[in-house]
Amino acid sequence: MSGLSTGAATHSKASGAKKRAKSKVEKKQSPADVDDDATVEVENTTDVGIDTDEAKKLGVSAQSKGSFLWKIEPWVSTILYTALAVYVRLHLIDRSKKVVWDEAHFGKFGSYYIKHAFYHDVHPPLGKMLIGLSEKIAGFNNTEFEFGSGSKYPEDVDFYTMRVFNALFSAAVTPAVYWAARFADYQLLTIHLITLMATLESSFVTLGKFILLDSILLFFTATTFLTLVKLMQLKKREREFTVEWYLWMVLSGLSIGCVCSVKWVGLFITVVVGIFVVQDLAEKLFDKELSWEKYARHWLVRIVTLIFIPMAVYLICFKIHFALLYKSGTGDASTSSLFQANLEGNKIKQSPRDVVFGSEVTIRSQGSSPNLLHSHVQIYPDGSHQQQITAYGHSDSNNNWFFKFARRDGRSLNNVTELIPVKNGDTVRLVHRSTNVNLHSHKVPGHVSKQHYEVSGYGSEKVGDTRDDWVVEIFSQSFPENTSYANEDKSLIHPLSTTFRLRHADLGCYLSTTGSSYPAWGFKQSEVVCKYPWTSYDQSTHWNVEDHMNAKMASDEYYVPPKSNFLSDFIHINFAMAASNNALVPDSDKYDALASSWWQWPTLYIGLRMCGWGYADIRYFLMGNIFNTWGSSLALIAFVLLTAYYIIKFQRQTLNWDYAMFWDYLIKGFYPFLSWVFHYMPFVLMGRVTYVHHYVPALFFALFVLGYMVELTVGKARPLIKYTTYATCYGAVVFTFWYFRAFHEGMTGNQNDYKNLKVLPTWQV
Repeated sequence: MSGLSTGAATHSKASGAKKRAKSKVEKKQSPADVDDDATVEVENTTDVGIDTDEAKKLGVSAQSKGSFLWKIEPWVSTILYTALAVYVRLHLIDRSKKVVWDEAHFGKFGSYYIKHAFYHDVHPPLGKMLIGLSEKIAGFNNTEFEFGSGSKYPEDVDFYTMRVFNALFSAAVTPAVYWAARFADYQLLTIHLITLMATLESSFVTLGKFILLDSILLFFTATTFLTLVKLMQLKKREREFTVEWYLWMVLSGLSIGCVCSVKWVGLFITVVVGIFVVQDLAEKLFDKELSWEKYARHWLVRIVTLIFIPMAVYLICFKIHFALLYKSGTGDASTSSLFQANLEGNKIKQSPRDVVFGSEVTIRSQGSSPNLLHSHVQIYPDGSHQQQITAYGHSDSNNNWFFKFARRDGRSLNNVTELIPVKNGDTVRLVHRSTNVNLHSHKVPGHVSKQHYEVSGYGSEKVGDTRDDWVVEIFSQSFPENTSYANEDKSLIHPLSTTFRLRHADLGCYLSTTGSSYPAWGFKQSEVVCKYPWTSYDQSTHWNVEDHMNAKMASDEYYVPPKSNFLSDFIHINFAMAASNNALVPDSDKYDALASSWWQWPTLYIGLRMCGWGYADIRYFLMGNIFNTWGSSLALIAFVLLTAYYIIKFQRQTLNWDYAMFWDYLIKGFYPFLSWVFHYMPFVLMGRVTYVHHYVPALFFALFVLGYMVELTVGKARPLIKYTTYATCYGAVVFTFWYFRAFHEGMTGNQNDYKNLKVLPTWQV
């Protein structure tokens, strides 16, 4: 055949070719027809996920056909590899009795579920809830222990059980890898090579020993890839719309939901699944034998299983998260005022219900940076050089503002004796309590978001102009279940329950947060600008009064705030997570000894010290297995060159591929490579601070590419070359894992005793 029979335009022809090929394979063959290394159909292989016409790719000899040993091999291999994975991860898991590396974060976050205290983090809650479950299983009830970095675990804290719980997730990656490789129809020797590499990958083992999110993330990444490969196999075997296919579609959706609920990094493997879905549906669109009714069913099943189910999982995780954390805690400032007001022990005090001119207030944004309007004496380093205006999440006297009459109004509070409520449509001036500057805007570009106008603190009570003036626009009011408050004047601003906007009286733009953070000169606080929104529903322009103080008015002691809306809380907390992620940028004025760059990971240029490095410390060095990392890095380069070679041959119409050969390249090489790209390139492009452990999901997929390139190179070679190459690879994996075992087992004593492990001068062993 000349040219490439690919999926979209030639799908119907390819399907016919597959059926003809399948009929040929089904013909009986005798052992005499093949040599010892030949492969034939294996009977009853569907129970291990192998199609009969693909069994030859596993390297099954004629003598193995239908044998009992062949049928139980997958289960025996799964058990043995999983047992090995469990052993290497549990071995000396409690050697260090101290809080190691990010156990300080995630151990503490897990404990908040035991204490029911609300907290905020940059990651979704599923992984941390699982850590909380491990602490519940371990009987953790030490409310005083805060998992301080490097601190020794108290006698009553069963950190061993907590670590074992995490290690089991790490070990469970191994069977997922084994079955993903088997479903992809790699040769049997390649399946074992990929599984062995994943089992003895040093970075996987090291991270698996501690109370961290990485192993949980890697597990759900592996299960998502497993379901993807299985769905590709079922498509190839033409088993769509079977019970098995529906089951794996549902499992895929559940797995996507889980991986995205641990870290947003899970979106990367989700995109890969989405690319396969687009490819699959595009092929089916050109299949003339497929009815429109059946094609619509394909769409419907994918929408339900790959969109609705993941979204439901993600929402349910947050529902449980909110239900468990019902007490006031360290993360209150990241939530809406109403959400805070409904937490037990919250710090929001009872206050007068009507905001009037002269009232002192704090004002919280409802946008991407859900913090309090803030100012301080520092000025902008460029632009207007006026006083900085930011949004800040924590309690601070610099969050307090006075509502005063507009500059254009000409009135002064000194000349007014009655209480005048702030109403919808009123023009007001907001004056900073601590510095007496006015909230001000002008046609000066913002400092991070240049497309918007700068907001600054300017002037004083006597010095200023009409650009200090803002128009109040009430957007919505919410009311408690107590009907006695249902008659509150909807045209007035009420603390907690009124959402309003502030439009600049001269420019017409709206006071807004952007979700970005200022650099170090702005203390990494949230950017505030004046912007022109597309719609009044733009939440970045929405604000509410949180605290309200006025000595001339009595507080309403009987007011019970309305319950916050779950979907609003869900959106709000995800905005806060995004803002926190955006704030994780390198600080040029501060050296981060643990940070590393994207190019240093696949080259093993640098590792990561996970703890103190003193003589008495148990020292852990996060570093990938040399064979796995360097080998896979070379394999990735080789795969790119191979693909370029195939493209050139295709353009010259000399690529003699049929559909089966194209599919083999796709499932074994291209999709693992694509997954690596999506898990690696974002860290190349993003501006946030990065560390070695960010490469772990990408390395997972690189191992499959390495296995594919080895198979492609020697898979059809003479037995001596083939088995020698695979044996060498097996030996290299085991040897490098054993030789550098001190990195994950923990180094003790004199550092000079480990000089032999310093392969590169940049390794801080």
